[in-house]
Amino acid sequence: MKQLRYLRYATLSLALSFCGFVGPLAPMKSAFAAPAPATAKAAAQPAPAQAAQAAQPAQSAPEDLSDLNADSNAPRVEGNIAELQNLVQAGSLTELRATRNGSYGARLFFLAQEMCYYVALSQDARWWRVVKTQDAARAESIYSQFSRKSFELADGEIRRTQLQAQKALLERVIAKSADRANRLTADLELAQQQDSQVTQRQQQLQAESAVLQTDKLEAERKLRALQLQVEQLQKQTEAGLAPISATPSR
Repeated sequence: MKQLRYLRYATLSLALSFCGFVGPLAPMKSAFAAPAPATAKAAAQPAPAQAAQAAQPAQSAPEDLSDLNADSNAPRVEGNIAELQNLVQAGSLTELRATRNGSYGARLFFLAQEMCYYVALSQDARWWRVVKTQDAARAESIYSQFSRKSFELADGEIRRTQLQAQKALLERVIAKSADRANRLTADLELAQQQDSQVTQRQQQLQAESAVLQTDKLEAERKLRALQLQVEQLQKQTEAGLAPISATPSR
């Protein structure tokens, strides 16, 4: 019994000590729990207000101006190239200088109405660079630079044209040489065939000549034999006849 009483006393003491430890932590718990009403208040905020707050960043986004150039009423800004094209088409310019190198060229125009100069660098009749100035010295300087530029740019083009012409010439010479070689080959083949035919003909003639020579010798032998036979027969026929005397002349 004494031990049981002691156990109860120990359990009661432990419970009281635990309560004393939890007590000081109550204010801290309430401090951490204090923001909860604010969160609940925010959660209780009406849905339209939240949608308005969410829409505020979208209103501050930059406006898309990509279709501004598509507006037909917007003024069109033209550069020096477009301006020069319009003036040339209108016949308002006076051409002062011109340089042509291959497909590249430099030209100096003068607009008398505004005392203005246009210096242009072109390639295949298309304006490449255009400089507009009212300074005559500057216009001449730029024209000189464009002239040198056209010369440098056309160097490779001219070289290519020359090489193409040389290649075409060599191809024509090769074609003519090949044709001549084919003709000579054909002539040589004909000559060889003719030589073969001539050789065969000569061999045939030699064989025929040998046969004819043999026949000739045989014919001569027969002729001599016949002549001897004729002489003998004539002698036998004329045997006992007086020889014919010559008639004396008067």
